[in-house]
Amino acid sequence: MPPKRGVIERMFARKSIAQVQRETETSELKRTLGKWNLLLLGVGCIIGAGIFVRTGSAAALHAGPAVLLSFVVAGIVCAFAGLCYAELSSTLPVSGSAYTYGYTTLGEFVAWTMGVLLLLEYGIAASVVAVGWGGYVVSLLADFGLHIPAQLTGPAGYTLMRDGVPVLVDGQTVTTIFNLPAFLICIALALLLVRGVSESAKVNNIIVAVKVSVLVAFIVVGGLIVLANLPELVSKNWTPFIPENQGDGKYGVDGIMRAASIVFFAYIGFEAVSTAGQEAKDPKRDMPFGIIGSLVVCTVIYMLVAAIMTLLVPYTSLNVPDPVAVVVDAFGPQWSWLAKIIKIGAIIGLTSVVLVLMYGQTRIFYTMARDGLLPRVFANVHPRFKTPYINTLLVGLITAFCAGFLDINLLGDATSVGTLAAFAIVCLSVIYLRRTAPELPRGFKVPLYPITPILGILSCGYLITTVPASVLLLFVIYLAIGMVVYFFYGMHNSNLQRGEPQDDKPDMGEFVAPVGEQP
Repeated sequence: MPPKRGVIERMFARKSIAQVQRETETSELKRTLGKWNLLLLGVGCIIGAGIFVRTGSAAALHAGPAVLLSFVVAGIVCAFAGLCYAELSSTLPVSGSAYTYGYTTLGEFVAWTMGVLLLLEYGIAASVVAVGWGGYVVSLLADFGLHIPAQLTGPAGYTLMRDGVPVLVDGQTVTTIFNLPAFLICIALALLLVRGVSESAKVNNIIVAVKVSVLVAFIVVGGLIVLANLPELVSKNWTPFIPENQGDGKYGVDGIMRAASIVFFAYIGFEAVSTAGQEAKDPKRDMPFGIIGSLVVCTVIYMLVAAIMTLLVPYTSLNVPDPVAVVVDAFGPQWSWLAKIIKIGAIIGLTSVVLVLMYGQTRIFYTMARDGLLPRVFANVHPRFKTPYINTLLVGLITAFCAGFLDINLLGDATSVGTLAAFAIVCLSVIYLRRTAPELPRGFKVPLYPITPILGILSCGYLITTVPASVLLLFVIYLAIGMVVYFFYGMHNSNLQRGEPQDDKPDMGEFVAPVGEQP
């Protein structure tokens, strides 16, 4: 047993670089992902997690047409964090993402905090996308004359809205009690992950191609309609481009910044690339390419789609889980066939994203359980399916409950806060590692160091302050609960604190890991 140490010393105990390298060497995950697979992984997750779901509410509630500027702000902030992720992922090419980065640089307490934040970034993000998935399914079914009871299409206790006004059924406003489609997709995909049914890289490439093709079709057709009616549409829907500030983050410059914290949610996909560190063929070269490349590609796509959305329909009508569906329905009856195709493409794409996000969360729990910070049961692997089934079922229940009962704006804000906080810690980790291990080989280095990581920390912190106080209070309470769990369980059961080797693995057989062969 290691000698007794004080609480502070134990909180900041770190894994050594050698330990991380041993874990990488003893990984049972196959190195099958090249740089283009990694780029498509990022593109696939970014596109589905953002433009199809959260852009509408950012425009409707906060920025108006100036949501385009919000994307610029969020993209710049994301670039700071992305460059830091690229350096860390090329230096420490391991699974576990920011959790492992924190463990190696800033210590166990920070690693635990990162694990808590990543539950928001992956698990709750999956709930947000599932709610969007449900919105597109409801819209598509309605096109074919099939209607899910309105009460089963939204969070508990909310008035159902459409086009900015309450939905009426038999002359009465509808109060939703449960989002059945969103709940069911989370449960179904959790069961799929338990069985170890993984998409191949080729299947993922097809799914990404479908999503990109859908958006290209949206941009081309919507763009032609916009160009044919540009002066009228600008006068009608883009005047004023920046609506007058109404206070409390609603429109004006404050609204643009508030919307930036919302659409930041749309960029979390690039970080998913770093969870595949043990499955990249050449991580030092390929992971920076995947992270930065996917960020650039998707920022361009986002700007084009957001411009068309806010030109073709009044921004006030976009506060829905399925804003793209609302816009394609406005193309006109002659484009109804395309509207159906776009909705189907969105549903396929969002299904893949929910799967990827849930997968990422299960692997973070798995890594934490292997480290002893969570009960060992979460690292147990099914004897037949060779997947961490208990862990996966728990993630499925958490995401399904949140998607079924909670409001998408609350979930999205929680995800953004958790993501921004995690990104700030990653930027801080780069600074720490540069100071403590300057000789460490780095396949990629952050340009303009230390200005870039410092700007990353400051910009992430600023966007967090734009989120409503009620969400920040819930976030603080959530972190406090996480800290209690660490001090009463994690600190006392950590392999690092107990002097146990970090590369000991549970009896898990051959690990069937979806992300090794998929988005």
